[in-house]
Amino acid sequence: MRAPLRIAILCHSTNPRGGVVHALELGDALARLGHAPTVLAPAGAGFFRKTLCETVVIPARSFSGGVLEMAEARIADYLAWFDVPSLRGFDLFHAQDSISGNALATLKEQGAIDRFARTVHHVDAFSSPALEALQRRAIVSADVHFAVSETWRAQLSGTHGLKPVVVGNGVDADRFSPIADGREAALRARLGLGSGPVVLSVGGVESRKNSRRILAAFRQLALMLPGAQLVIAGGVSLLDHSEYRCAFAQERAEAGLPPDAVVLAGFVPDADMPALYRVADVLAFPSLVEGFGLAALEALASGLPVVASRIAPFTEYLGDSDVAWCDPLNEASIANALMAALAEPLRSRLAARGPAVAASRGWGAVAAAHLPAYRRLAELAHA
Repeated sequence: MRAPLRIAILCHSTNPRGGVVHALELGDALARLGHAPTVLAPAGAGFFRKTLCETVVIPARSFSGGVLEMAEARIADYLAWFDVPSLRGFDLFHAQDSISGNALATLKEQGAIDRFARTVHHVDAFSSPALEALQRRAIVSADVHFAVSETWRAQLSGTHGLKPVVVGNGVDADRFSPIADGREAALRARLGLGSGPVVLSVGGVESRKNSRRILAAFRQLALMLPGAQLVIAGGVSLLDHSEYRCAFAQERAEAGLPPDAVVLAGFVPDADMPALYRVADVLAFPSLVEGFGLAALEALASGLPVVASRIAPFTEYLGDSDVAWCDPLNEASIANALMAALAEPLRSRLAARGPAVAASRGWGAVAAAHLPAYRRLAELAHA
């Protein structure tokens, strides 16, 4: 039997964004396989949920300025932490984002570590050359690469000549299921939900999530279904989405919707997320860019009909019988798909189909997909 691997999995924050969710689930799945993963992040508070694997919150220093200054501060937090040799006692290091990737790139240049792995969930488009340079360095400096979809594997291959291992994403079907857990009524009351239907959007108000077109599509739907409500959950991001959110707020004010028609739920505790999918009637997920689209998989596991963009990576793992497709650039197409997913017989078909789709995507398989590359990296690092 091979010895367990001591794996440092580095994140940019402790908040429930897709890459952090992926890191914690990967850490837990690796622990179940007998390895010794530790998930780390610089932050002022702990991770958003309890874990089976070990976690470490690195002290985060204060900073002034924008996204670049924040990124530089968090990179410096990592470098200060790993400046202590005893804290580098891992067989391999694995970055999940540009902040941790840059920290590991610097440690590698300094000779403090030999090699590191990097998962690229997606690549952002920055107007700042400095941020673009940090993003590129965090990718090309790594020795082993993972991607969560074929879409991003192909992009990294074409842009940088890399050969990432596609590991995908998973879902915990024991947590995310159609079976109520008793939290639903209190959650409905807390969010002020009425008879509905309830359209759910996950990820906050930002351009990548296509929130303004979701709002425009919802306005069309609300003309036909006056009791409809749009719930937008999440939105804890390190990037600056203030300009887009101001435009969204202006359009919301001009939409002529009832005051309770749009609910900005913000951060939803992790324990309430499965119930949130169950109190909704449809997930609106017409994203413009996704690494994988983890919320779609969680909704499917919960028996919630999903409206998704007919673009990759969704088209890699979802078929015509799994979701209601839409053109994410066309608000009328989004509205039509929402109406179709709310109406019978499609609604019942999608609700029944979702758990079966999700059942084939467990986190154990995601963890197992990492292991051959992990072994090679660990062997090279100790050669």
